[in-house]
Amino acid sequence: MARSIRLPKVRFKIPRLPQVDPEKPDVFEEMTLQEHLEELRDRIMRMVIAIVVAFVAGVVFARPLLREIVERANLANTGLDIRGPAEPLTLFFKVALYIAIGITLPFIIYELIAFLAPGLTRKEKRVLFSSLPFVAILFVSGVAYGFFVAAPRALYFLSNFMPDIISFQPDGVEVLNFFLTLMMGLGIAFQLPVIMFVLAKIGIVSPEKMREWRKYAYLVLVIASAVITPSTDPFNLALVAIPLVILYELGAVISRVFARTSLRESTDTAAG
Repeated sequence: MARSIRLPKVRFKIPRLPQVDPEKPDVFEEMTLQEHLEELRDRIMRMVIAIVVAFVAGVVFARPLLREIVERANLANTGLDIRGPAEPLTLFFKVALYIAIGITLPFIIYELIAFLAPGLTRKEKRVLFSSLPFVAILFVSGVAYGFFVAAPRALYFLSNFMPDIISFQPDGVEVLNFFLTLMMGLGIAFQLPVIMFVLAKIGIVSPEKMREWRKYAYLVLVIASAVITPSTDPFNLALVAIPLVILYELGAVISRVFARTSLRESTDTAAG
């Protein structure tokens, strides 16, 4: 009869993550000025390397993006009007650079937060780092709104303003700057709900103050919209200001629901 072979028993131990005691006081890392500068240098170098790597993707997607901009600017028949012989190459690499910056923006924000992290508590770090996915989502949403809605509608309005008097033949550089300014500006401006939530959660501004200061916030948002908008007409200003006002109200609701108790209040309650 064949004998059964018994294999030796092997036991695997799953490592457990270290438990963090919420009552344990935070320990802040002390660094000299030279160490701070060296850390800042290293993080800036990592940002630059990330942008250089993403620039390769920017070169790949620059031509399709330029073609889409020409289509949405209603310039498919004529193309972008170029004044100088070197402008085609300049426009191409400018678009590639903007794409690279857009791709690496979440990583850049992460590096900035990580540089400030030694002076933050564990709860503050958790709030900031957990908000990074929403930063990326809102940035993409703002860029998409600028590309698909704000810039095309703005150029359509401008191209049909007094067509019997004015021949609409914009410079290619100006058209590209119009698109890129709106896209990047709206991508950054769409971070408003995340900023409001973080400020409320940390305890800098309460949700009640956000509702109380609503009319002043609207004024600031209109001024910011005027800065973001390349033109000065009220139509384009409204295309930018109205979404920002909606985002402010959304940020106030999110802060009231999810940041009703700030980290500062919870710390004071625990200490009491």
